[in-house]
Amino acid sequence: MQFIDEAKILVKAGDGGNGCINFHHEKFVPKGGPDGGNGGDGGDVILRSSRHINTLLDFKFKRHFHAQNGENGRGKNQNGKNGEDFIIEVPCGTVVRDVHRNKILGDLTNHGDELIIARGGKGGRGNAEFATPTNQAPRYAEPGTKGEEREIILELKLLADVGLVGFPNAGKSTLISVISSAKPKIADYPFTTLVPNLGVVRYGEGKSFVVADIPGLIEGAHNGKGLGIQFLRHIERTRILLFLIDALSENPKREYEILINELHSYKSTLPRKKKIVAITKIDTADSARREELKKIKFGRGIPTRLISSVSGEGIQELLDTLWKSLMELKR
Repeated sequence: MQFIDEAKILVKAGDGGNGCINFHHEKFVPKGGPDGGNGGDGGDVILRSSRHINTLLDFKFKRHFHAQNGENGRGKNQNGKNGEDFIIEVPCGTVVRDVHRNKILGDLTNHGDELIIARGGKGGRGNAEFATPTNQAPRYAEPGTKGEEREIILELKLLADVGLVGFPNAGKSTLISVISSAKPKIADYPFTTLVPNLGVVRYGEGKSFVVADIPGLIEGAHNGKGLGIQFLRHIERTRILLFLIDALSENPKREYEILINELHSYKSTLPRKKKIVAITKIDTADSARREELKKIKFGRGIPTRLISSVSGEGIQELLDTLWKSLMELKR
């Protein structure tokens, strides 16, 4: 399935029905009173988040959504039926933004969250509503009001416990394929991962957590370089940042600092999240290199684990560290 994480759509709520001008007609009653009914209200357009949807792909093919109009009022004091609401299902983690005001209208995080994005117009009153002792035969009624129309942008931000952060070809896709059932494309060249991947990690009996494999960052990513800024948004909702750095990197600490700077430049609060560093592909390092890597300190209180997704070395220790950190964050 193609992954789409941003879409622009146009929504239109239903118009209210018009009030009716009518007078009671009955045999032998030449001057019946007013009996025009009210118009029905137009339907709302509602966004509803669903755990069963993972992408905004559907909105690539359909961009216009219209709720039902309210019916016009009728004679014999019959009111028009209200228009039906139009419900649009979106993935959990969808942020809704008004295009023209550049204002966030809502954030649909949990399954079943709803947001009225365009309100239906009100039905107009029929002439029966305007009858008074001094005006017993009003010949006017109200028209229904127009439903709201709005152009909005939907932005999907993945919901995950752990976000994998690293340069292209740092081993993120290989790791997520080993620790979860996710099967991302893997190859030995940069930018293999072109879309975010989610994987569920089973940790012991009845325990699990979600990991997001974010496409590789490069220096200047916050300015749109490489695969661009669009993937940085997926890191915002993760609770732990797991930095993956190649064991054969010329300067692992400098690489880590570049990644931190990219996160900070995108959003200053991101580097405040809980951080763990995994030195990947440790099976390619000789004993002298291993000793060098063990001595590197990436920051106070930041655990470092040496791992190999190929041999399995250090994987269980890394999972233990991730689970322990997640439990500490829940306290």
